[in-house]
Amino acid sequence: MKPILPLIACAFLLATTQSARAAKPNILILFSDDQGTLDVNCFGSKDLHTPNMDRLAKEGTRFTQAYAHAVCCPARAALLTARHPQRGDVNSWMQSDMHADSGLNMALSEITIAEVLKGQGYDTALFGKWHLGAHKNHGPMRQGFDQFFGIRDGFIDNYNHFYLHRQGFHDLYEGTKEVFAKGKYFPKLMVDRALQFLDDKRRQEKPFFLYVPFNIPHYPEQALKEHADRYRNLAEPRRSYAAMISSTDAFIGQILDKLDERKLTKNTIVLFLSDNGHSEESYTIRIDGHRSGYSKGHRYGAGGGGGNTGSWIGRKGTFLEGGIRTPAILRYPDHVPAGAVRGQIVTAMDWFPTMFELGGLKLPKHQLDGHSAVPVIKSNDAPSAHKVLHFQWQEKWCVREGDWKLTHMKPTKANPSGLSLHSLSDEKPEVNDYRKQKPEVVKRLQKLHEGFVKDVFGAGGVKVIRDPKRKLNL
Repeated sequence: MKPILPLIACAFLLATTQSARAAKPNILILFSDDQGTLDVNCFGSKDLHTPNMDRLAKEGTRFTQAYAHAVCCPARAALLTARHPQRGDVNSWMQSDMHADSGLNMALSEITIAEVLKGQGYDTALFGKWHLGAHKNHGPMRQGFDQFFGIRDGFIDNYNHFYLHRQGFHDLYEGTKEVFAKGKYFPKLMVDRALQFLDDKRRQEKPFFLYVPFNIPHYPEQALKEHADRYRNLAEPRRSYAAMISSTDAFIGQILDKLDERKLTKNTIVLFLSDNGHSEESYTIRIDGHRSGYSKGHRYGAGGGGGNTGSWIGRKGTFLEGGIRTPAILRYPDHVPAGAVRGQIVTAMDWFPTMFELGGLKLPKHQLDGHSAVPVIKSNDAPSAHKVLHFQWQEKWCVREGDWKLTHMKPTKANPSGLSLHSLSDEKPEVNDYRKQKPEVVKRLQKLHEGFVKDVFGAGGVKVIRDPKRKLNL
């Protein structure tokens, strides 16, 4: 008769390992690019086909006053670090081409969610868009990610993988190794890598953090054919933009289905959000001999917009609500209410501490600017942790307190101060400028901004260092 004690010991060890594994949730972030404030069916855009985003909302909680940032880079820094982007030197466009001699990159001293999770036993991967500095000594694998496949800068043509502004350059990498896959649709390439990651048997053995920052619906608007056909009766610019939204949704569905297939759904926190509002920029190739192979005059911008902001106004690149308020959904079965809606303020900086509290994970000890939204998730009556909101981009900035929002943009002859004061409680929010009627409010909000500047930039104040090779604001 064989001894049974070793078998019992092995069974106990396996059960203990599985119990420890189940104690730590997986974390999946689905981050869309330039998806406008209300551009999901369940957020009110009934002309859009978004069954997978809607599924997340049905199975999780939808946030109707969620903020990211006005443009790509600071939104990504805020999400990954739970800190104001300026603390990590993200206050202008980051280095674009890995082969450039120098440029701006997020400080390596910034601690990302990937670094913290890796220190707590997680496998970490990023498949998609980085956009926090392309330098070979920076990037995802220097800031906590075990695997990286994607673009190091902000956007590419989806089929030839070239950045299209100015002279252009090729941008597709495995870590820091350049990858050439001309003719293959980049969103499919990155999602295929995410699916392979989820298929790995290690997903059953160790917790994982999977970050999937899409490069769509950001221009160039190269939608999957089946989605372009779906919207053939819509007028432009909504038609081409809507097709990009549904293409993004379809890829999200593939990832959610893979979680189901691998029986990972129950123990995975899923966050979906966008980085900023919809784009309205139109661009063309301006030179002969462009490195992408496209001829001079080739159009690749957003074609005038197409986003839905409802009663709000604004777009990407502005601090109006349509520029900084985005869709956001959080799903974690049995921990986050299904089908719930929350209207309190949450920001991109809040998701890191929120997911850590939900998962019983240890936060880093350094200063975070984000706050856990768990009280808000638990109760529709809980107050937001944010009494004041601050946004900064280069010399432009915005501060909100209550329904008042003070914005500083480029000065003009008509408005040498560059300041404007808006109310979110107006019937047509942010249309009227109350700067002259409410000088006391302007003064109070200016003082709040001055305190923010001193906090995140130090005594020297705002320093905007720009890459001289970057002359376009995306």
